[in-house]
Amino acid sequence: MSLATPHQPLRMGLAEWVLLFALSALWGGTFFFFKVLLEDDLPPFTIVLGRVGIAALALNLYLLVRRDPMPMTVGIWRDFLVMGLLNNVLPFTLIVFGETRISSGLASILNATTPVFAVLSAHLLTANERLTWRRGAGVLFGFAGVAVLIGPGALAGLANQDLLGEASCLAAAFIYGLAGIYGRRFKGIPPIKVATGQITGSTIILLPLAALIDRPWNLPMPGAPAWASLVSLALLCTALAYMLYFRILAVAGATNLMLVTFLLPISALLLGWLALGEQIAPTAVPGMVLIGFGLACIDGRPLGWFSRARTA
Repeated sequence: MSLATPHQPLRMGLAEWVLLFALSALWGGTFFFFKVLLEDDLPPFTIVLGRVGIAALALNLYLLVRRDPMPMTVGIWRDFLVMGLLNNVLPFTLIVFGETRISSGLASILNATTPVFAVLSAHLLTANERLTWRRGAGVLFGFAGVAVLIGPGALAGLANQDLLGEASCLAAAFIYGLAGIYGRRFKGIPPIKVATGQITGSTIILLPLAALIDRPWNLPMPGAPAWASLVSLALLCTALAYMLYFRILAVAGATNLMLVTFLLPISALLLGWLALGEQIAPTAVPGMVLIGFGLACIDGRPLGWFSRARTA
């Protein structure tokens, strides 16, 4: 059964492309902040709980100051909890588990299959995000670009790496795709309220998980750099990022939104170069070109301009 009534296909406008690149920059920054936090030996669930918990507190306080109450029906909060489960708790858990068994490079490539799953799921479950040859080709080009950008070393020994770890990262990508489609039901609710509800739902679910698994009260107090990174991760890479996420989702749909997965390696690479002085491998340039070509195929307008220029 379709999750949307038939109408015009959803498309990215200039504003949505700008927001998508901004979202990729915010989420690309998570790799930098995670490096700082992991140096303090903080366990994964504690980091994730701190990330969503501080973000949830900030967004709820912001709405409280504005005297703009959240919707309080049972149905909407059930949807917020499900969205938090699909968009944060399950994929975060699967990726953390997967990266204990496979390389981070391979995990990144497997995570880049998210738009593939999103395209196929949207084709089956929606009426206005059907699979077209242009969209399918664009997704394949984008995925190839991510593989080239990260480098062939990440795929070395693919057959010898842990199958369960690979399956976990693929399952996370599949769930991310479903989360984008599930989130379409929030259309009409302001993005800040959807972001607040989803992040609050994630916090409610993660509290017992972190308590049972990490026992954070037994951990040493983190230093100032770790606290600064955690607050930045919560306010910029979570609270602000999810406001952009749900704004793009409401206008452009799940398939277009999941394109951010292709842009994340570029953002992480550039931030690592600018902030950490990391070297950019020669394979990065063709990888970025392939990703750019894939995005152009999906958008369609650059190809239309080229066709008109040839016939002019």
